Amino acid sequence: MELNLTQEDKAELFGDFPPEEYATEAEQRWGGTDAWTKSAARTRSMTKQDWARFTAEAADISDRLAALMLAGAPATGEQAMDLAEEHRAHITRWCYPCGYDIHRGLAELYVTDPRFTAAIDRTTPGLATYYRHAILSNATRHAP
Repeated sequence: MELNLTQEDKAELFGDFPPEEYATEAEQRWGGTDAWTKSAARTRSMTKQDWARFTAEAADISDRLAALMLAGAPATGEQAMDLAEEHRAHITRWCYPCGYDIHRGLAELYVTDPRFTAAIDRTTPGLATYYRHAILSNATRHAP
């Protein structure tokens, strides 16, 4: 997945996270899917300002979910599920159509791939698991 950013922009936006290193793996896993095709087209057209907005929105959702977790709110509660829904809409808006099945898959990836777990838990330890429960509860809430 090619990003329309300079090396300096990437360093500023992503810090020590190297998106190119993970792009090959992601393409091997999901390349050829509709979600991959749409995501590749969207990310290629994103400007530095778009990426800044995208990452700021994602961080805001994670921060608010972490605050709920730290306050003792259940991941199966309305507030956590509402943030999970906001997370799903965020992915749909910026990356690819994220239906509830795809969102469930992401929830599992957040706790089964140590790289995802570590990145999410940087906000607050245990947040990846809390995210998973909130996402799965939200998907169940919206199941037909």
